[in-house]
Amino acid sequence: MKKCINWYPVFIMIAIDLAFAISNILLKKVVTDGMDHLVFITYRQSISTIFLSPLAFFLERKSRPKLTSSILCHLFLSAIAGASLTQYLFLVGIEYTSATFACAFVNMVPVVTFLMALPFRYVTLLHHFLSQLFPIFLRLVHKFIHLSLLFHCGLRSLESINLKYSSGRAKVIGTLVCLGGAILLTVYRGIPLVHFSGSQPVTQSIKLSSSKRSERWTIGSLAMLAGTFLWSSWFLLQANIGNRYPCQYSSTAIMTFFSAVQSALFSLSINRNHSIWYLDRKTDIIAVIYAGMVGSGLCIVGMSWCVKKRGPVFTAAFSPLVQIMAAMFDVPILHEQLHLGR
Repeated sequence: MKKCINWYPVFIMIAIDLAFAISNILLKKVVTDGMDHLVFITYRQSISTIFLSPLAFFLERKSRPKLTSSILCHLFLSAIAGASLTQYLFLVGIEYTSATFACAFVNMVPVVTFLMALPFRYVTLLHHFLSQLFPIFLRLVHKFIHLSLLFHCGLRSLESINLKYSSGRAKVIGTLVCLGGAILLTVYRGIPLVHFSGSQPVTQSIKLSSSKRSERWTIGSLAMLAGTFLWSSWFLLQANIGNRYPCQYSSTAIMTFFSAVQSALFSLSINRNHSIWYLDRKTDIIAVIYAGMVGSGLCIVGMSWCVKKRGPVFTAAFSPLVQIMAAMFDVPILHEQLHLGR
């Protein structure tokens, strides 16, 4: 029974990746149909907040710790890194490229998360060494050290590398392979693996010139790169939040609320056209409800739980599965051309 429990995070992450793959297909459809990115994010996060709030109230009302200003600050940053800004960049990337390529680019998330997690361990060791050597000096500059070690408590044992052991060498090799694969997918466009006779992709109404298409792929790739770094940062933030506020439903509900407010204010500041807020297509409504309840709701709760149980690098390592699952839907539903490479 204990062995089965140890496998729960694996099964949950596979289910989450499948849900994310379906969400990516819906996202590709609605953004290419003309739905505003920030409007979609606002609706998505609002629905997630409404869906999760009752669950958080009834399931965690007896175990919920005190909500401090520090935790609220972390949740606000988590909303930026894991929801509003990251999702906006991801939507730009998925509009300018394809759902399969967007998922492929996210393959760098495990690498970036792993590399970002490493310094915190060595910062912790440095802090311990200095505290033994210069205790008086450290007390005088306590405020500065506290800022530099913002995530010290939550991230003290994230990742380490010891090249003397096979596990350490495997981490380095895996990091290089994953990074090389992501770069290859970005710069190389090979032969099409799937051909459609006499039909254009349903998400492409006009044929773009080669230069225009290349420009769109460049913009989409840069957006995905920025989103990847933010998404990796979210895993590290979530590791700290999970230790200080171990209520997945409550923390996710607060995070999605912050994200909805951030996206709404950003959208209203750059576009005063109220007509963009009307959802007149059935696919838009379905995508918003699914992405809100499942993508930004249950999936984030499940990922937060997995981060708490197995760490951020373990959770991020499942990101490449989304690409395989997205390709299964991308080709038959959206009729996107699947290439060797990007």
